[in-house]
Amino acid sequence: MGYIRGRYSWLLRPALIIYDLLVINVFAVYLLSFNEENLYFFSTKFFNDKYLLYSVYSIILWLSSSFLLKFYKVYRYTSLINIVSLLAKQFIAYGVIVFAFIGIFRSINVQAFIVLKYLIYSFLAIATLKILSFYILKTVRSYLKGNLRNVIIIGGGSCVEELKSIFLNKKELGYNLKAVFSDKKEEKTSGTIKDSFDFLEKDNNIDEIYCAIDELTEKQVNEFVKYANINHCNIKFIPNTSRLFSKRLNTDFYNYLPVLSIQEVSLNNEINKFIKRAFDILFSLLILIFILSWLSIILFVLIRLESKGPLFYRHKRNGINYKEFYCYKYRSLTITKEVKGTYVKQNDNRVTNIGKFLRSTSIDELPQFINVLKGDMSVVGPRPHMLSYTEEYSKKIDKYNFIFRHRVKPGITGLAQIKGCRGEVETDKDIINRVKYDIFYIENWSLLLDLKIIYQTIVNALRGEEKAY
Repeated sequence: MGYIRGRYSWLLRPALIIYDLLVINVFAVYLLSFNEENLYFFSTKFFNDKYLLYSVYSIILWLSSSFLLKFYKVYRYTSLINIVSLLAKQFIAYGVIVFAFIGIFRSINVQAFIVLKYLIYSFLAIATLKILSFYILKTVRSYLKGNLRNVIIIGGGSCVEELKSIFLNKKELGYNLKAVFSDKKEEKTSGTIKDSFDFLEKDNNIDEIYCAIDELTEKQVNEFVKYANINHCNIKFIPNTSRLFSKRLNTDFYNYLPVLSIQEVSLNNEINKFIKRAFDILFSLLILIFILSWLSIILFVLIRLESKGPLFYRHKRNGINYKEFYCYKYRSLTITKEVKGTYVKQNDNRVTNIGKFLRSTSIDELPQFINVLKGDMSVVGPRPHMLSYTEEYSKKIDKYNFIFRHRVKPGITGLAQIKGCRGEVETDKDIINRVKYDIFYIENWSLLLDLKIIYQTIVNALRGEEKAY
């Protein structure tokens, strides 16, 4: 089957904009009732046509808020969580816009719940199409080989290998990797960087060029930029290290010279620390009061029916600044001497029947909300290691990175866990990837990121995870 390039994908955005504007105006006509009085400071015929006035008002401010919030800036690598986040922010803003119209013009003669009904209906209609289009495009790219971007990579190294793996394995993103060129002899490529220019001359159907900046001369960079400009394709640059570019960067211009500066790590800020701690306390209290209060009674009976021993299991872990603390879990193993200091392996005969369910759904982790209230842990953060493994892992990880991940409180869940880096560490790559995600989380923390991780954790628990054993 041939590849269908995404030449018409640009039509999707204006189509969605038109659909959204129709939704908010059609629902306004059917659900909102305008009174018959003249607007108190307008008397012209145009402004006294309340539906026309509201239509103009809503269109202008919907487009303004969507521009500011980047509501329509959805790319092929944008996740579903980010789309839901954009929807929530846009409709909070639009809700303010609607109530502002009522306050300014005093012309909607309805109760507040009718306005909320209008907002909810509009939200559902717009969200349905936006999410549906997200999944349709993923299906088209994965199975029908449509809406693809033809790409080539120039250069080599670990970052290039990671990008190459993404292009080849994540078919739903819709990247058709046509060739890789590098002067590094150890790299498996389609040719040298010089060969890439001949390739581009023969094949002008390239949508995007990815260049590893450490392998290119200034002249070569200029040649690729020139080609991209002439042939209307995008050119993107891959850094030679992910350490710097995993951080949030500010771009300042000294005259016309761009200068990058690293923003302060979010969790070093006292206000952010307070926000995170306040959220931890509130969220933990809700879980303890409304879930653990009755769940613990049920699990106590079920666990004791299968094996003797306590409801909770506790084990020492390393927390912030390597401080030791007791981490609580619902007991999922039989009481044996081998329990202490060893990770559970697949098909481990120590796991009880009820324990298999608790571990597969991550319910066994819920007592750690007690640790959160005590201040030993956070709801979201790097997962704490057993003491016996901390020293072992520290020898396999860059010293700075391993120390840095212990500068914050460990979490019940984390970015590494929702990315599949959980459970038994079988290879050095497992722990290296886990720490990589931990560092990214610490350097890019926000309350919204915590909420996204919590949401994805719940989704993964309901869906079941491969390494949840």
